[in-house]
Amino acid sequence: MATLQETLAKQIPGLRDEVKGLVKANGNKVISEVTVKQAYGGMRGIKGLVCDTSFVDPEKGLIIRGHPLLEIKHLLPEEGFFLLLTGDIPDKAALKALHDDYDKRAGVPDYVWKVLEAMPEDSHPMCMFDTGILVMQRESVFAKAYEEGIQKAEYWQPVLEDSLTLLARLPELAAGVYRIRYKKGARIPYTNGLDWGGNYAKMLGVTDDESFADLMRLYLLFHSDHEGGNVSAFSCHTVASALSDPYYAVSAGLNGLAGPLHGLANQMCLKWVLGLIDKYGGVPTKEQLAQMTQETLDSGQVIPGYGHAVLRKTDPRYTGFLEFGKQHFPDDPIFKTVATLFEVVPPILGKIEKIADPWPNVDAGSGALLYHYGLTEFQYYTVLFAVSRAQGMLSQMIVNRALGTPITRPKSVGTPWVKNFLAEQAKA
Repeated sequence: MATLQETLAKQIPGLRDEVKGLVKANGNKVISEVTVKQAYGGMRGIKGLVCDTSFVDPEKGLIIRGHPLLEIKHLLPEEGFFLLLTGDIPDKAALKALHDDYDKRAGVPDYVWKVLEAMPEDSHPMCMFDTGILVMQRESVFAKAYEEGIQKAEYWQPVLEDSLTLLARLPELAAGVYRIRYKKGARIPYTNGLDWGGNYAKMLGVTDDESFADLMRLYLLFHSDHEGGNVSAFSCHTVASALSDPYYAVSAGLNGLAGPLHGLANQMCLKWVLGLIDKYGGVPTKEQLAQMTQETLDSGQVIPGYGHAVLRKTDPRYTGFLEFGKQHFPDDPIFKTVATLFEVVPPILGKIEKIADPWPNVDAGSGALLYHYGLTEFQYYTVLFAVSRAQGMLSQMIVNRALGTPITRPKSVGTPWVKNFLAEQAKA
């Protein structure tokens, strides 16, 4: 198999022709309708984007380029990135070429560390991580190429260059933020020849347990992409559609990821589980968990980690993490509580008519696995998510620049317009 760059160069002309043909032949056909509820409700469920990298099936969960997630959970995150971009799983030669490319690009510039070390000691790690990305914007190959008048058909090439450089550096940047923010000692250098997830695990310096590196590989693959309409991906897509370079666009996506309704869910789930263990003085029984679940619901609160906007079955990412925990530390009290909740909560939620999805999502279990290895700083969890999701945001960006996707500009209307429209409809 050819390198990532060569593979894309070969695929893109055919993809452009395919999209042009679809639009020319079917451009006026309707694929979605918008209700008033959707217009006021965050555009939930409106089919208004095209994302070829991944798809979330309500029954099957995340599917990456036609591959259900649990069928490819053995892949390294960088193999997943190759797959997101090309639809192909790289062979050994292509994977080695990608590893060698990352090694050449790795190395966060010294000026970035000076900025981060000058930030207040109580800065949020996500803010520090995002700041590091923005500080590196001066190195954007795309921004320089655009100033020099690069042809539109070639935009994807410098965007790919920026993307590969960012991905090569993000684990080191994220690990450095962890060690600076939480006073863990000197930064641990990048290791040439070590895979992406393995390098991240080593540079964090949390534990020497090799299974932690395996968890990082799994975590970085599982969170890499989730269609194009989630807040981080859509924010990144919108900013990039204005031809802002990958540094600006990824920063925008991560600012969305930092929101409590997007990237903070796993830490909220873990806090709830830790609270249960504290309340009952150890791993709660099924009866105690059932009682607590009902009390939580009766108080008007939701069960953290259960339910999903799209899914109607157990999130395969949760399933993968559950399998990992059972394999490596089945008797860990926090993990045992998470596993028992899976037996208790869905039957209770399933009896409530208005709940469409009573099953756990990825956030119900991921925090417990991180906590087991000693990564207990909750605020940092979103940075882990960010390192992973950058792969999806960047792969979508490269594809969109290759296809010449125009600037995002949906039409908005005001409430008076909606009222008038509904009044006219009532008369008809």
